[in-house]
Amino acid sequence: MLQYTIKAPSRLRANIALPSSKSISNRALIIQALSGSTLFPENISDCDDTKVMLEALERMPPVIDVGPAGTAMRFLTAYLSVTPGEHILTGSERMLHRPIGTLVEALRRLGADIEYQGEKGYPPLLIRGKSLQGGHIDIPSDVSSQYISALLMIAPTLKNGLELRLVGNVVSRPYIDLTLHVMHDYGAKASWTDMDTITVPPGQYKPCRYRIESDWSAASYWYEMLILSSDKEGVVSLGGLHDGSRQGDSMVRYISSLFGIKTTVDHGDDDGSPRMVITKGLRPVQRLEYDFSNCPDLAQTFIVTCAALGVPFNFTGLGSLKIKETDRIEAMKTELRKIGVVARDHDDRELIWEGGRCDATWEPFDTYNDHRMAMALAPLAMIHDEVRINNPQVVSKSYPQFWDHLRQSGFIIE
Repeated sequence: MLQYTIKAPSRLRANIALPSSKSISNRALIIQALSGSTLFPENISDCDDTKVMLEALERMPPVIDVGPAGTAMRFLTAYLSVTPGEHILTGSERMLHRPIGTLVEALRRLGADIEYQGEKGYPPLLIRGKSLQGGHIDIPSDVSSQYISALLMIAPTLKNGLELRLVGNVVSRPYIDLTLHVMHDYGAKASWTDMDTITVPPGQYKPCRYRIESDWSAASYWYEMLILSSDKEGVVSLGGLHDGSRQGDSMVRYISSLFGIKTTVDHGDDDGSPRMVITKGLRPVQRLEYDFSNCPDLAQTFIVTCAALGVPFNFTGLGSLKIKETDRIEAMKTELRKIGVVARDHDDRELIWEGGRCDATWEPFDTYNDHRMAMALAPLAMIHDEVRINNPQVVSKSYPQFWDHLRQSGFIIE
């Protein structure tokens, strides 16, 4: 088993060219394929999840194995349903235990031909693609926004379009709005026609030149490093991020401001592209309560940040963390005990720490085949002599250059 030992620099001065957004890349690839365009999206992500999507769309083999890529599983389920041909869609062992029944049943109501090849409600799936009628359907919206995005992206190809009513509390709404934004850029008409309803008329995607912006999710770990750094003059410059981005995880700017972090926009690059320059301030929060429903991928970042600083927290909106690459709530509780923090969960949607402690062992951190576990835990090197992380290569799922970027910024990684 590969293990990294990480030591942080005393001064944090970093200039980082962040990876492209995985979320936008995967949406653009599906929509570009549906448009029939030969104009390939520019600045596409080179992470594992996007490589899986790209290979599937280019080769379209009879059996498509997405590995642990949840986005690819959900988006391809819908895409293959409206694309002529017969395919089996499968994935890793963990993927075969991640539910997909909500999406499959919604597609079946639109006329899709999908059969479960194993346990009902879970991959693998046998999908026979064909033209679908569309129409009105209701879908539960309190589990994964990716189900909704998958349906929306195929909606312009449906004979009658799609009227999609979301039932329950909508989680990760910014990701739904991001999908609509990319659809609009490719010429589709789609809009919220009520508080809980999205309407997409039938139409045609139009080929366009499309450039992917950098990933705010990846930026969150640099915010975390700066928050935890003892370097009062620390500064991190992050390239390719858009001010006013539609990415839900751009909320990291606001949450980090509660820890005294200031974000300014610099257009000083030679090509005029923006950079976010983040610096330390003096207003650390004493306790943090936050609902992560709209940005669940930031939860691990701030769970670790608060635990490292001794800041009690009550985080809600974590329901989708149970069905990610791992059960992130349980994984976080386990790993926090290694730094002496005893957190508790409530109703599978909430994680709470009121200051309870145990003996800290600082034994190696496990990553659970989850890229965000590795990247959220690595910044603990800012407050401890060294941290050890098992299976660090999992970062390739979304941020393949993560460890190289740490080395460039003065971290020692062995």
